Amino acid sequence: MPIRLSRIYTRTGDKGTTALVGGKRVPKESLRLEAYGTIDELNSIVGIVRTYLPNYREGFGDDFEWYSEMLRRIQNELFDVGSELATAPDGEYEGMHKMSEGEIKLLEEEMDRMEKELEPLKSFTLPGGGVLNAFLHQARTVCRRAERVCWRLKREEEINDQLIIYINRLSDHLFVQSRWVAKRLNEPEFLWDRGLRIGEIRRAARIKANAGRKS
Repeated sequence: MPIRLSRIYTRTGDKGTTALVGGKRVPKESLRLEAYGTIDELNSIVGIVRTYLPNYREGFGDDFEWYSEMLRRIQNELFDVGSELATAPDGEYEGMHKMSEGEIKLLEEEMDRMEKELEPLKSFTLPGGGVLNAFLHQARTVCRRAERVCWRLKREEEINDQLIIYINRLSDHLFVQSRWVAKRLNEPEFLWDRGLRIGEIRRAARIKANAGRKS
């Protein structure tokens, strides 16, 4: 179905409500809006990754097109997720697209493919090490937040179970992407060093103790 946007501003939301698919108006602070707004935020970060990606074409070798297409598909799927969340149960219509096991299965297959190149983790990773890695970690955290909002909404309204599973699987997918990208680009992964933190606490305690003796 073609979509035509002839005018962006409508003034209909100036009093704190907005229309869902089907015309039902709800407060702008409602959980349903929070849910698809967070998905929109996530989509924006994936868009940043896609924008930077061509700068690293050489590092991905023959898999550049595969990875680029993957990100393009995920952005479109996230728009589908947002559209589904913007449709209340009483506003569903014939032929409406809903997330399914198919989208989830594809994410799992892609994760399996990327993980074949990765060494098992011996520590938790920290965001950073490279531009794409950092943005993928940011996307992962926003994806987790979107999942939490969707579960809160599900306590109040009906939501497609496959949609929430998709968001959960996507957060794992983004994490695997962050590691795979670092591997392909030969960039470092920042690792959590718990001993470093404990050492800093001990050093601070020694400094404080020494200062006390001198006084």
